[in-house]
Amino acid sequence: MRRRSGLAVAALFGVVAAAAAVFAGGASPAGKPIVIGWAFDSKGAMAPFDGPALAAAKLRVAQVNAKGGVKGRPLQIRTCDTQGNKPAIAKACATKLLGQGANIIFTTCDVDFAAPVVQASINAGVLAVAPCIGTDQMGPKRFGAKGRLAFSFGNVAQDEGSAMADFAWKKGWRSAALATDTVIVYFKNVVQAFAARWKQLGGKIVAQETYQSLGSNNVQNAVSRLNGVNADVIVTSTAGAFGALPTLVSGLRTLGNNTPILNSWAGDGTYWLPKDPKVTHYFFVTYASSFGNDPNPAVNKLAKQVKAGTGGFITGPAAIDGVVTAIKRAGGSTNGAALAAQMEKFRKVPTLSGLVSFSAQLHSVFGRQYRVIDIENNVPRVVTTIVAKVVPKI
Repeated sequence: MRRRSGLAVAALFGVVAAAAAVFAGGASPAGKPIVIGWAFDSKGAMAPFDGPALAAAKLRVAQVNAKGGVKGRPLQIRTCDTQGNKPAIAKACATKLLGQGANIIFTTCDVDFAAPVVQASINAGVLAVAPCIGTDQMGPKRFGAKGRLAFSFGNVAQDEGSAMADFAWKKGWRSAALATDTVIVYFKNVVQAFAARWKQLGGKIVAQETYQSLGSNNVQNAVSRLNGVNADVIVTSTAGAFGALPTLVSGLRTLGNNTPILNSWAGDGTYWLPKDPKVTHYFFVTYASSFGNDPNPAVNKLAKQVKAGTGGFITGPAAIDGVVTAIKRAGGSTNGAALAAQMEKFRKVPTLSGLVSFSAQLHSVFGRQYRVIDIENNVPRVVTTIVAKVVPKI
């Protein structure tokens, strides 16, 4: 165990060193700025994810510019608040940022909420990037041919759900009850991917329940049914900011059900934890630990600087790293098609978040290393890291 941890940390340091090498530059950049227009949510359901990613990205941009920028050009972030990702406001933000000369548009961390911004960007021939959208819909699957200009530095749900299944299997769990939050595509896709990989491994699915967060009152009904199921693990994908997670976890624990609960990155953070009963036997996979106990000291330093609430903060600088690499590989061009062509060729490209890969079919990341965090008595700790072995079809 100790030897493996040492090797994992060494590998992480290698990735960070390689990412830092991307930014080897010279004097302060004096060329025309490369403008990143960032449409973000400051107050809605995506605020706990958008805010830290943006704050960390600003620090990364400062580091890039301090080392000469990108081929002598400084990066510049201009923002627009979508105010809860209201569609009309989101579209107006995209129009405003494009009108201000944005070369690249960044958007929020859910594909449904991001759609107005993405559509406006790709219609203008501008690369659209999300730090942490987690579905294969951020690309041609949802946006058609023009969707080739849309990418996310979030882990694609197929990869994330598969990694969750691999972790559960390694824990010795063999039967799973699925609890699907149907409110957004990402939540549904993660559970579908878990199920696909779980069956490949030989695991048994003993129950499949659904519920809906964001105002629905059917969560407790799912809790009651899940309480009557004999399973080694209950698997879900939902976020505390969406409302259902505290009810799901507290409801089961209040009933005396201590079955381990396994969540996706959506369930990251301690901001949602109830004080009574305290959360136990709750696991989730994430990009990085925001709690100061990540295996990578550079991640811990950045988390402290931005006061990160979830590990998704690391996707902000990761997206900056990736865009910088694409611009350099495109010979300094910021043309949307040129950048997209380079990003589709990404194979284990080093970023602060780890190694990033895309393909013509998957414009969200696969193959990146996850942290697995266990919360016991409301205290989170990193218990292991894991990389999905396969990306199952769903």
